[in-house]
Amino acid sequence: MNPSETIVLGGGCFWCTEAVFVKVRGVLDVESGYSNGHVERPSYEQVCTGTTGHNEVVKLVYDPGQISTRQILEIFFVVHDPTQLNRQGNDVGTQYRSGIYFTTPQQKQVADDMIRELGQDKAYPGPVVTEVQPLSNYWPAEDYHQDFFEKNPYQGYCLAVAAPKVAKFRKTFSQLVRD
Repeated sequence: MNPSETIVLGGGCFWCTEAVFVKVRGVLDVESGYSNGHVERPSYEQVCTGTTGHNEVVKLVYDPGQISTRQILEIFFVVHDPTQLNRQGNDVGTQYRSGIYFTTPQQKQVADDMIRELGQDKAYPGPVVTEVQPLSNYWPAEDYHQDFFEKNPYQGYCLAVAAPKVAKFRKTFSQLVRD
């Protein structure tokens, strides 16, 4: 059995990112949280002010024998816009920045390689602004944020923003959808 790995991703509102990655085969656990800020145990309200330095993120624990870091990042780069600086759509602020927070040097290498390739291939109309940093100061989000899309599928934001991201993942990566 392969040991699991952990990587943390910021791709806008964590409800949307979590809604996608809970459906990915090989992802063993998904937790919404806050990372790479300077406040201990920040609250959602504090993070929303943009003054804590934290990013809304999902912490993914995955089995590299079932899904590679590259495959996880391929999904990540399809389900959010990595060219928007400190925002995703109508969600604006540093807490919505595009970020990859690695826990191993290999994850950093894969992320750096992919960002370079995306730029060379002109995969997006603008430059990729995703930050790649070591994971620091991670805190789980409050309980009511965990599995938010699953618990609130008909909430307006979930219908308008999260559901289309899940549908895009299912269509683009059908071979990686969890049974």
